[in-house]
Amino acid sequence: MKYRTLVLLIISAILIPLKSNAINLGIPTEREFNKEKDLLLVHFDCKTDVDDLHSVAALVTLMSHSDFSEIQYHAVAGTYGIQEGLYVPPNDLFQLAFGDNWTDANENLSNAVEKVKTIALRTLTIKGDVWIAEAGQSDFTAKLIREIQLELPNLNVSEHIHIVQHSDWNEKVTSPVDLQFVKEHADYHKIPDGNAVGNGTPGFRTPNFSYWEEKVVDPTLMEVWQLATDIANKYNGKDGRYNNEAIAAGGLDFSDLSEVCWILGLKRIKDTQEFFNTYSY
Repeated sequence: MKYRTLVLLIISAILIPLKSNAINLGIPTEREFNKEKDLLLVHFDCKTDVDDLHSVAALVTLMSHSDFSEIQYHAVAGTYGIQEGLYVPPNDLFQLAFGDNWTDANENLSNAVEKVKTIALRTLTIKGDVWIAEAGQSDFTAKLIREIQLELPNLNVSEHIHIVQHSDWNEKVTSPVDLQFVKEHADYHKIPDGNAVGNGTPGFRTPNFSYWEEKVVDPTLMEVWQLATDIANKYNGKDGRYNNEAIAAGGLDFSDLSEVCWILGLKRIKDTQEFFNTYSY
């Protein structure tokens, strides 16, 4: 026991100065989401892949769980970038899932930026951090940060605004100017793709998972999932929209939730099955 204690003391003596030196040298250390004062923003592009609809249902399922029900969060629809293709109308689903706790950037971009800025400022002015899950591109986020900088010119954005992106494609169809801006000014994290299993983040694209009805217990969540799958099936691959093969096969794709899981420290969730087994009751 004495030997073990001595080893732990030596390790601590080594690690504490290393952490201190990293801070002094300006090397970023990993931050954790503070449930008491931080804000989670989830930005959905809804263009042209219908996977965002499943991701909305998965997000409200997670936020309804007792472990996360006290988290301050806000959803935004229509945060698309420069990609071509038609929008997937999500408003009925967003209203059912989030009530008044969402913003429509597709309807009025300027008003949406102003509204979300106001929400973010409430957190930033009490020394909380803003965490943004990019369930789409970063064009909206870049506009939001620019507006926040005008309001809080002394804010160190790279310390207090964290952006998480999982998709190479999302980066490619973000305006290059906006992508460079968020990478330079915010705390930007590119994580492994949520479409795959076993790469360090949860894999939530599952063509053979069609029995969500057996897993969801809460009647309200059941209604949300039903509407999400109905709208997704209606628009998947239609009128030139992206054809999501997992959804076309009758499965689920809420791969954008991998970023929320990363933010909340749920990186070890393996896949769709484990998500429902853990959070759908």
